Amino acid sequence: MFEPVDRPFDGVVRLGDAELIDRVPSEARADLLALADRQGARARVNWSGDLEVAAWGVSMGATQEQVLSPEGYLQGGDRVRTEALFVASELADDPYGTEPVIAWRDVRDESANPGAWPVRALEDRPSWGWIPLQSVGQLRFGMTPQQVAAALDGEVPAARRGHFPWPVYQESEQWYLTEDQFDGAGVTAHYWYEEGIPALGAVTVHGRTGPSSPSTASTSSAGPSARSTLLWNAAPRTTSLACSSGAAAISARTGSACTSGPPGPETR
Repeated sequence: MFEPVDRPFDGVVRLGDAELIDRVPSEARADLLALADRQGARARVNWSGDLEVAAWGVSMGATQEQVLSPEGYLQGGDRVRTEALFVASELADDPYGTEPVIAWRDVRDESANPGAWPVRALEDRPSWGWIPLQSVGQLRFGMTPQQVAAALDGEVPAARRGHFPWPVYQESEQWYLTEDQFDGAGVTAHYWYEEGIPALGAVTVHGRTGPSSPSTASTSSAGPSARSTLLWNAAPRTTSLACSSGAAAISARTGSACTSGPPGPETR
């Protein structure tokens, strides 16, 4: 019914004269828009802010490139390259909202593209300290959701996500809060249930809008540059670093993970 194609694909995928895969996103977007205009096809923006053309059954996307480090393991690179989802006509009207795609790529809880992702200037970001395994800025691990909101000047979460432990019962059972997204502060708080109540276990600092961290200078930095900073900080402290499944640099001692994501449409 569908065929996802991304960078590991060895061939060349073209639609008319537009090459789709492993391109700079802005260049592929321009070529597709020109082709759609010539053929009278309606192009729209999908959930991630990339082009989607129902008449052709194609929904574009972008992914960070993966490169080999000098040590021989995969790590995220600086470039973002195009990928694409091709679907049958029955799925073309809503590719990511239709089975079987939704079974392996459920984006219903993802933040929909607002038209242009905001990027906060560095001088407009607060500077947060970081005490490894204890706190990030004013957020201390172990805080309740109420304490987290209070520490962020009473900001109301833009989104709250959670789950029912037994899906078959749904509303008849307790709902477990797993994360609060704070768009104003540029962070997401992640909770776990050590003693039956939600406690802050992790904090994601958003690269586009979150506070800066002088201890690592990692927020909103290029992937390899931020990883190099983490490695430099780890070396004299005998802190071991590993690589996550997403090629992020992870420190077991400091509890930090340096990750990268594709930029918004206006920065591609």
